[in-house]
Amino acid sequence: MEAMKVLVVDDEPALREVLSMRIESWGYEVATAAHVGEAKRLLREPGPDIVISDVVMPEASGLELLKLLKAEDPSKPVILVTAHGSIDAAVEAMKEGAEDFLTKPLDYTKLHALLERTAADLRRQKELEQMEGSLESEARLGAMIGASQPMRELYTTVQVLAASDASALITGESGTGKELIARMIHELSSRRDAPFVAINSAAIPEGLIESELFGHEKGAFTGAVRTRAGCFEQADGGTLFLDEITEMPLALQPKLLRILEDGRVRRLGGGKEMSFDVRVLAATNRSPLDAVKEGVLREDLFYRLNVFEVRAPALRERAGDIPLLAHHFVREFSAKHQMSVVGIRDEACGVLERYPWPGNVRELRNVVERAVILARTGWVEESHLPPYLRGQQNGGASFTVPLGTPAAEVEKALILRTLEFVGNNKSETARRLGVDVKTIRSTLKAYGIS
Repeated sequence: MEAMKVLVVDDEPALREVLSMRIESWGYEVATAAHVGEAKRLLREPGPDIVISDVVMPEASGLELLKLLKAEDPSKPVILVTAHGSIDAAVEAMKEGAEDFLTKPLDYTKLHALLERTAADLRRQKELEQMEGSLESEARLGAMIGASQPMRELYTTVQVLAASDASALITGESGTGKELIARMIHELSSRRDAPFVAINSAAIPEGLIESELFGHEKGAFTGAVRTRAGCFEQADGGTLFLDEITEMPLALQPKLLRILEDGRVRRLGGGKEMSFDVRVLAATNRSPLDAVKEGVLREDLFYRLNVFEVRAPALRERAGDIPLLAHHFVREFSAKHQMSVVGIRDEACGVLERYPWPGNVRELRNVVERAVILARTGWVEESHLPPYLRGQQNGGASFTVPLGTPAAEVEKALILRTLEFVGNNKSETARRLGVDVKTIRSTLKAYGIS
């Protein structure tokens, strides 16, 4: 493995010589500079990997050199050293992105450990850059990311479906990216230049969903102050995505089936039928066959939509994709929040890989965004991850209640403590307690807790 290059910048010749000998003995290549001007010359290509600079020097200070380096390359690690250490100077150095701040006389054991950690970070950064290169080739399909076998099979299915005009039912747990799959099918199809319209059957009040789907004429009902085109009209020529199809009111399903069969729609309060050309993709986070058996999804509608079934794999089924996804989200949110976070340390990434992710990719995305905001610069550490992720690595948590506490109070405390532990994820709370998520929701409602 090629040795890392270190540039030592200090106006004291004796210290430059001692530092150079020490660092070379640790297996690094070393160059030295007596002042910032000489350092600038040595920083030209091929420049050093790591810079160690004194703070107080004639002409220009180490802080000025730090600012110059960070303006040109925010990922360049800079370690500052001074005999005039102060809290204010250390705080300013860290704000400007210094890797660390050491005071003279130097603790060489600490410096050695710091260099080793910094070199490991640089090697990790190069690995991440190679990972990013793979993302642009075989490890993604459009906005879908993953190199695992389940994802490769999904890419093949999506491409086959995109070449046809058949309806499809996309199944998978919440947070697995079912709408993303639908959008990808649309974007790879011949309908890509026409609208993609998405509607969530569970998010719209029952009294409004018919109007959302089919549209209405002015005066069709109280509050209909103007004519409105429904989703089928809006998606004409393109794709209509019906999310959470098993949550659609049962009384509405025969109307939807008839429209899918006839290819014609009539607005509420209207007398004229209009033809449309729409490809319908539907999704559900529950077993559609179970929904049919339970009577919440009509069997004929199920078979009409289920020409193809596409299954979105849970994140725990493709844990090998977690580093890829986490790296992608770090870059996304570092740019979005105007920060300079370069990656996730191995210890933190290990925590992510061991967690079961009941909220799937959506939960991972939220966790990484939070971590990037906390880290602000450099690397995401394990301490930047939510407590419930770090806590579960040690076998979870516990709580106690006094003897004689009423059973209802024990139940309330258990649910609330578990919710807190898993980051207010109701589905994961239900899984851990061995109950249905509806039980959790109804219990919380009974306690008056939102």
